[in-house]
Amino acid sequence: EEWRSEFITHSPVVEELLGQARLVASSDASILIHGASGSGKEVLARAIHKASPRAKHPFIAVNCGAIPESLLESELFGHTKGAFTGATENYGGLFQAANGGTLFLDEAGDMPLALQVKLLRVLQERTFERVGSNKSIEADVRIIAATHRNLEEAITEGKFREDLFYRLNVFPIEMPPLRDRVEDIPKLVSALVGEFGKAMGKNIESVAKESMDTLQRYSWPGNVRELRNVIERAMIMSRGPRLRIQPPGRTGVAPAPGLTIAEVDREHIRRVLEMTGWRIRGKRGAADLLGLRPTTLEARMVRLGIHRPT
Repeated sequence: EEWRSEFITHSPVVEELLGQARLVASSDASILIHGASGSGKEVLARAIHKASPRAKHPFIAVNCGAIPESLLESELFGHTKGAFTGATENYGGLFQAANGGTLFLDEAGDMPLALQVKLLRVLQERTFERVGSNKSIEADVRIIAATHRNLEEAITEGKFREDLFYRLNVFPIEMPPLRDRVEDIPKLVSALVGEFGKAMGKNIESVAKESMDTLQRYSWPGNVRELRNVIERAMIMSRGPRLRIQPPGRTGVAPAPGLTIAEVDREHIRRVLEMTGWRIRGKRGAADLLGLRPTTLEARMVRLGIHRPT
């Protein structure tokens, strides 16, 4: 089916998830997609939009954690000329751009509290005001939000509004990490090799079996985004028709039996940090190699107890 064409899967877990997505697509219910960074939350949101009655209207995506707080309100709701320094003309904002369609709020858990109030009003009343104006504008927009955060914990910490959570969480969907769908890795690798081969003008006839075995043993803390980065690097380095692929961090050896996923992640992240001289940010930094946002990697380091040696 065309609506799910971006999903490459043999996984029963993902097939069940897509079944849920197909059912909810026909409604206007708000959806909250939870999952780790790089697991494909935006791909799922696009699929839901394509399967919905709003498919012929815009799908607009915005990463709430990537836009400074001072600009996010204007980006979402628009502003009038002169509303603030630098506002030299009227700007409609993303809610207006998505009219009739779907607005995907990625990393909605990073949204500041003041903006959460305004978003709640949009969900309740289907209206909003631009920055610098008190004129109400109708919002015919379907909201799909996504987060890697535990929003229940954020509510307890006073960082996320409980009433907004329940408005967004009408239909929750859990996006599985790549390590829970390892049966999809060969098909994903094949698709990525084809994509990069076409872009780079390289003809790859096969992938080494030992490489595929290694990829399926690896825990993929950066999920599909990390896999994509690994395949792209392997394609750049390839010199023949048979592709050999090595995940970052000398992970050709399977992890020792009995290790928990957290322990495997801790060891792998530590190895990547050592490879980069403990440089997290920038091109070829640890976050880039792992396919993670730097702030996501830093939060994971804190959670896993990873500290730079003194």
